[in-house]
Amino acid sequence: MTLTIATWNLENLFLPGTDSGPPDQATYDKKLASLKQLIEEIAPDALAVQEVGDEQAFDDLLGVLSGDWQARLSPDADDRGIRVGFLSRLPFEDLERIRAFPEGTDPVRLEDDGTTTTQMGRGALRVRVAGIDLITTHLKSKLLTFAGRFQPSDEDQRARYAGYALNLRAQEAITLRHHATALLKEGRTVVVLGDLNDEPLAATTQILLGPPGSEFKTGGFGVPDRGDAQRLWNIAPMLPARRDFSRIFNGRRELIDHILISHALTGKLTEADTGTTDLDSVSGPRPASDASDHAPVFARFAT
Repeated sequence: MTLTIATWNLENLFLPGTDSGPPDQATYDKKLASLKQLIEEIAPDALAVQEVGDEQAFDDLLGVLSGDWQARLSPDADDRGIRVGFLSRLPFEDLERIRAFPEGTDPVRLEDDGTTTTQMGRGALRVRVAGIDLITTHLKSKLLTFAGRFQPSDEDQRARYAGYALNLRAQEAITLRHHATALLKEGRTVVVLGDLNDEPLAATTQILLGPPGSEFKTGGFGVPDRGDAQRLWNIAPMLPARRDFSRIFNGRRELIDHILISHALTGKLTEADTGTTDLDSVSGPRPASDASDHAPVFARFAT
């Protein structure tokens, strides 16, 4: 028996005719069919999703999937209307919205005019499935806007706004780590997964790991230490060579979609992989009927 957990950025799952959605119903139907095909090939028991726009579009995806599925969608969308959620073939045992920064942290500046925030741009969502606490997230993008524009007034402004975005992504990672820490202190089995918008060695990704050491495929793995109870392990090193990426940006393969697991699951991991890697570069034009510009990432565990 195995349990399969996956994450996938669905890329602009909006209704046809909307600003971010496909241009017409036929293109929308092709996108839903593409999503359905890959989801059913991977056959996850629980799937974390990101970039869900319209709630009706999420219901439409649920409606095309074969078998019995349950769905939960975060109400905490960003300014563009995208949010995170879960699809599951197993019952949900609990549900928690995650958005506010934890006590003891400062507001993060967003704009030159002094605008700040005390919450994640897109709220995270926690559910419990099969006794495992799953947290799906979509951290701040590296795509920059400058007071509503896509081009800065000068390079000093570009640098400032890159810093604002980085600070927000870091604070979002701190917020998630705060919630993971609380669950781990209770002895829970925890998985944090989603689009972290950065690669495995990025500082914001590393924040989520907790105590350093014992990563997969290192000399410390398998050697018990006092950090195990609070550590999260990124399954990235377990992905097959040449399939260890989830997006192509400007022609470069990168892994920005992650699954981080707590100690109880490290010895049960039997397979880690990505879905289709037949991806177009994000920098080029893409058919609106494509499933997504991200590949799903999934892990299978012995039960």
